[in-house]
Amino acid sequence: MDFNPRGKSSAVRGREGIIVTAIGEERLTLLEVLGVPNSTFEVGERIYIGKEGRTKVLSVLGKLEYDHVSSSAQSELSGVVENIVTTNESKFVEYLNNARPLTPRIHALELIPGIGKTYMKTMLEERDKKKFESYQDLQERVGFKDPIKHISERIMDEITGQSRMNLFVKR
Repeated sequence: MDFNPRGKSSAVRGREGIIVTAIGEERLTLLEVLGVPNSTFEVGERIYIGKEGRTKVLSVLGKLEYDHVSSSAQSELSGVVENIVTTNESKFVEYLNNARPLTPRIHALELIPGIGKTYMKTMLEERDKKKFESYQDLQERVGFKDPIKHISERIMDEITGQSRMNLFVKR
């Protein structure tokens, strides 16, 4: 989302170099990454941070809190999150297919903006008949408009710390 070619790490004292602010696609956590010297990064670029086969990353320095992320990274975040929700459609549709009640009064689905009791009941009835296959399938059978936008909004609430409970972001 952002990088500083001559930055100082805020996660690890004394580490300097190409400091990249990224979001993990699996756990949706904000990360500070140390780039390989002389490599270049684009805003919105996907970089591999796994242990084996890294090409542009020396190490993952640590997790970041939203408040410690640069304002330019903050402004890019919602677009990057929306891109992740679009790219990983099967993961999020599977979540919607398997979401359960959190307490006797509240269902996990209701924590997603735009889903109230009515949509939740319709979604539960429809997924009992047949699991949802895509966002399009969900929209056609339930009438729930723009699930990508609503799921992204929920993820942003979790990243920024506006929600007490996390459905998608792993701490």
